[in-house]
Amino acid sequence: MHSQWVPLGSNGGDGFDGFLVRPPAGRGPGLLLWQEIFGVNAHIRRVAEQYALAGFTVLAPDVFWRGERRVELGYGEDGMARGRALMGAIAPDALRADVEAAASALRALPEVTGDRLGAVGYCFGGRLAYFSAAWANVDAAVCYYGGGIHDQLALAPAIRGDLLFHYAEHDNHIPLAAVDRVRGAACTPDRPGNACHVYPGTQHGFNCWERGSYHAGASALALGRSLQFLAERLF
Repeated sequence: MHSQWVPLGSNGGDGFDGFLVRPPAGRGPGLLLWQEIFGVNAHIRRVAEQYALAGFTVLAPDVFWRGERRVELGYGEDGMARGRALMGAIAPDALRADVEAAASALRALPEVTGDRLGAVGYCFGGRLAYFSAAWANVDAAVCYYGGGIHDQLALAPAIRGDLLFHYAEHDNHIPLAAVDRVRGAACTPDRPGNACHVYPGTQHGFNCWERGSYHAGASALALGRSLQFLAERLF
């Protein structure tokens, strides 16, 4: 595998960067990887490598570039506070411009095969994966405990790509009532390609091995489901 930071275009500023990982074969279907509020930190870069090892060309955009470029935050209170502040400072129009620009940049890379694109994201990034399906027409989006998706369900009817949702059973940020709203809006009989899973005994952030909420079993099960979902739609 080969990884590097690459420049991306933007309609709303002087451009931003993304962390690009090529698969061992050198080329593969394009996959956007959206960060948590902690930036494109060491954990997210390792997740990018996980998906690249499975054959995808993975791009993790630097979402917080307007506030601080290539920020890497820890999972303590200070990192949480800084991440929330950076997230809250992004104007909705700017966020949409960056989602669209990142998708366009990934589609144009010679390392990307085919014309289908995927997205996967965690927490804040889970919401961005959902937005990628709505705004950038990605063909398959995987949303891990995406905060706020239940408040953006008006977008669901217009999404053409398939959606996969992963939620924790005991999430202090996303109650199960909100998960039911997502399931009711997106996982309908007329959208058989969509699915929503709730993982018993888990908390928010169960996929991140750097956090106390990490749950190895749920993480492995969700990863397997995600890889199957993406492979069936992108290869």
